[in-house]
Amino acid sequence: MSDFIHPHYLFILIFLTLGLFTALGNYIIVRRFDHYPPAEHFPRLSVLVPARNEEANIEACVSSLLAQDYPDYEVIVLDDHSTDRTPDILARLKRSHPRLRVLTGEPLPPGWMGKHWACHQLAQAADGDLLLFTDADTRHAPDSLRASVSALLAERADLLTAFPREEIVTWGEKLIVPFIGLGIFCFLPIGLIRRFRWSAVSVTIGQFMLFRRAAYEAIGGYEAVRDQCVDDVRLGQRIIEGGYAWTLLDGAEHVACRMYRGFFDAVDGFSKNLFSVFDYRILPYLATFFIVGLAFLEPPLALLSLWLGYPLTSFPPELAALSVFISLTLWLIAFRRFRFPAWLALFYPVITFLFILVALRSFVQALRGTATWKDRVLERVAPRWL
Repeated sequence: MSDFIHPHYLFILIFLTLGLFTALGNYIIVRRFDHYPPAEHFPRLSVLVPARNEEANIEACVSSLLAQDYPDYEVIVLDDHSTDRTPDILARLKRSHPRLRVLTGEPLPPGWMGKHWACHQLAQAADGDLLLFTDADTRHAPDSLRASVSALLAERADLLTAFPREEIVTWGEKLIVPFIGLGIFCFLPIGLIRRFRWSAVSVTIGQFMLFRRAAYEAIGGYEAVRDQCVDDVRLGQRIIEGGYAWTLLDGAEHVACRMYRGFFDAVDGFSKNLFSVFDYRILPYLATFFIVGLAFLEPPLALLSLWLGYPLTSFPPELAALSVFISLTLWLIAFRRFRFPAWLALFYPVITFLFILVALRSFVQALRGTATWKDRVLERVAPRWL
């Protein structure tokens, strides 16, 4: 057992233990929409949906938004030069729902990313005191607007963001998408981020961003992040840096989303912006995924190779087993809040390994300037070491 306190093994144990405490803290701190009392008044709300080639999603999304029990709101959808049936579906929905407004996107100006330009146009057309940006692949329970606005007002927040219930259907999705839940829930101390205004490690989820309009405009809105790949994260950081109140809640009981459809769609989706979450800083990015790989892959590899009779590492079996137990606990906590099947946690080494490969792909694409999304090439950004 002398190897038990070897710095290498001790580091892995400390890393996983800190993750466990973070996950338990977030499990207690991150509340659901319906944990708040109904608001006494409901401000005018504009729900804003950018849509580009969303024929598979747009009807379910818009129909769920038009069925809300919120007393005073509008739904505005912008068709961002779709080449599929999205415009036809929106035209049909508009004929049946006067509350729905459909905009046709203007040509993309230089220096803007496509979705950001669409959201900017939506915000300019809106007349609400509150602005909710949500994606075309989301679906909303009938009380989601009422519950989220009640939460925003109770928290006195200027930006309320929430993670939805991410639907994973194919095996490809199941082995890629769940890693995001782990990363958010187990390694971002939400309470400390709010208390000490740690904008650099905050996360904002673009599938659900509810702003007070005054705060959104004060930070410059989408125009201020027009060339930033991770618009949601940057908007949240600007809210915190501007002295406004940011909060992250659990929206999984009220909002559902199938982020990607299949393995390669998920790989492409995460590859396009994963490196940009780290602001294109090479050393923090590579160090993060090296440590994650070390902590989540070496202990199960040590146990498996020992069981097969060909030990690949000198990792003490007792400590490796403890590390695997903590890892499984971490994944189960995150999966419970994100509504992923608990049995998927058994595949956490595979999920981790595949996501590290996606991270490397994102890194290479950013360096080469070959990342694309929605048939548009993303502008190359020069990385820096720190």
